[in-house]
Amino acid sequence: MRFDTVLIANRGEIAVRVIRTAKAQGYRTVAVYSDADVDAPHVRAADTAVHIGAAPARESYLDADKLLDAAKRSGAQAIHPGYGFLSERADFAQACADAGIVFIGPTPDAIRAMGDKAASKRLMDEAGVPMLPGYQGVEQSDERLLVEAERIGVPLMVKASAGGGGKGMRLVTDPADVAGAITSARREALSAFGSDVLLLERALLGPRHVEIQVLGDEHGHVIALGERDCSIQRRHQKVVEESPSPVMTPELRQKMSDAAVTAAQSIGYIGAGTVEFLLGVDGEFSFLEMNTRLQVEHPVTEFVTGLDLVDWQLRIAQGEHLRIEQDEVRLTGHAIEVRLYAEDPANDYLPVTGTVTAWEAPTGEGVRVDSGIQTGSVVGSNYDPMLAKIIAYGRDRDEARRRLIGALERTRVLGLTTNRGFLVDVLRHPQFGTGEATTAFLDENDFTGARTPSSRHIAVAAGWLHRERERVAAVRSPGLAGWTSAAGMISAMRLGGRDLHLFRDPAGLTVTVDDAVHQVVIGDRLTVDGVAVDAFGITPEPDRVVIAFEDLDLDLRDTLLDPPASAELAGSGVLTASMHGTVTAVLVKVGDTVEVGDQLLVLEAMKMERPVRADIAGVVTEVAPTGQQFAADDVLVRIAADPEAADKDTE
Repeated sequence: MRFDTVLIANRGEIAVRVIRTAKAQGYRTVAVYSDADVDAPHVRAADTAVHIGAAPARESYLDADKLLDAAKRSGAQAIHPGYGFLSERADFAQACADAGIVFIGPTPDAIRAMGDKAASKRLMDEAGVPMLPGYQGVEQSDERLLVEAERIGVPLMVKASAGGGGKGMRLVTDPADVAGAITSARREALSAFGSDVLLLERALLGPRHVEIQVLGDEHGHVIALGERDCSIQRRHQKVVEESPSPVMTPELRQKMSDAAVTAAQSIGYIGAGTVEFLLGVDGEFSFLEMNTRLQVEHPVTEFVTGLDLVDWQLRIAQGEHLRIEQDEVRLTGHAIEVRLYAEDPANDYLPVTGTVTAWEAPTGEGVRVDSGIQTGSVVGSNYDPMLAKIIAYGRDRDEARRRLIGALERTRVLGLTTNRGFLVDVLRHPQFGTGEATTAFLDENDFTGARTPSSRHIAVAAGWLHRERERVAAVRSPGLAGWTSAAGMISAMRLGGRDLHLFRDPAGLTVTVDDAVHQVVIGDRLTVDGVAVDAFGITPEPDRVVIAFEDLDLDLRDTLLDPPASAELAGSGVLTASMHGTVTAVLVKVGDTVEVGDQLLVLEAMKMERPVRADIAGVVTEVAPTGQQFAADDVLVRIAADPEAADKDTE
């Protein structure tokens, strides 16, 4: 079936990216949006847009009926699913076919074959694709899994059969932890994917995660487009991806490509897909899974091959022949991608919500940014916290790495905590620089420490805030604009818990931070101690400055006139939700005695489980029920510091 109108059943950066290529090919594009995305960039980028429901994904982007209805109402004859949401749901692909709509992706049977991780491993084993020892059986009792785990041995990986993205996955290195890993993986898998079926496999410690991009048409022609190394991961979720792999050889690439093509051909694969492998230090590789969709990290392949993968998805969906032979595929140069997340690496990568008060994407030679945000975007808890992908291309790996570091340092995203500085630290690390990083890299190297601003950073922030206060004063009293006493003016601030003394005279501003004295010149640009500062800041409130430096972002408020903080806030025994989420497991009941650090319940937020632990020793007087949703700062557990208080609370 031919089509000229494409509905993009997604949001964020991938929706914007698909719309860009589709419009370039002359297609009419249709965006869909939830209540949370009324003013989102992907809505403005499309030719038209259809509202599909409330902010929660299950009421909008995961509602197949609403998406099909949107296609019907907008006249779309084809749907591009992007990644995530319904992109790997065989029933959605089938529903599209039943409705006479082209699903821009593989057939329902191919999605189904690779969607169940256990079944796909059995299938790949039969096709001769290299495998790790494991268990993918249909018998799923805990007793059977424990027996199989003992047979396989440790280290062991417990994985959700229906899942991906690190959800429902547990690494076990001690046999005593197997039972607990099975229980928690089942719970998380059921919540995330609606299925608690698990598979077991022998874990490789410190392997590389290397995947092969494949492309197939409906006429049986399948090719491999080289590899991507995705070894830098946190919680089994990719953070940095690159192509080619630093350890790849022509012989190994040929073997892995052949295995990937075999995997794709064995299921009659059509479209763009990715076959993922684990690569050991001995050069042996084993099948991990196949993603039957466009990958987040596809831009690095586009850079080194010169191909637009979305362009080819659309052409293949129109029934075109894939006019590229395997021996015509060439990898030129090097590309590296990083994922910019709204998260706090210093707080166990906790996702962050808030408003983007300023967004400025970097530009430069060989730099590409795929983003779905703008200044004013609200980052909520209903969707993945990825804000943008920043990609750099170079003639070789080190040029790409340098360009990417520079691009990150020029990225301006203010208003909420991100992993920008964390990414720069990863790229600068010697082990990454030499191409030696494996999946163990973030376990072996800690980049999550809190970033302490220097006195120079604080002085710049003070200068920025002081300049804004002078501007406001000039507006209010124009006759006094620029006036200073010949003797100068003295003022004070308290930023970041540090006391500052400011002296303003016609020559500039002198800022004393602790024992350090800095000369700040206020003009179109700030200079500190005679050096121009590459920083970008805003003052959203009279006592607040949000400022981005090359190496860190600061959000500071002048608390000089604030009342003293209450000493009762720490260890209060009142435990609240760190963000909007659902209680998925409760491990205590009212009346239980707990100690500091005991796990009390599990809160799932943004599809990640967050343990809630006791902050004082005492007796539980209140605990949230399983399955209930809570907003940020809602009370989950109350603990009385002594039994007598608990008795009074329950009378």
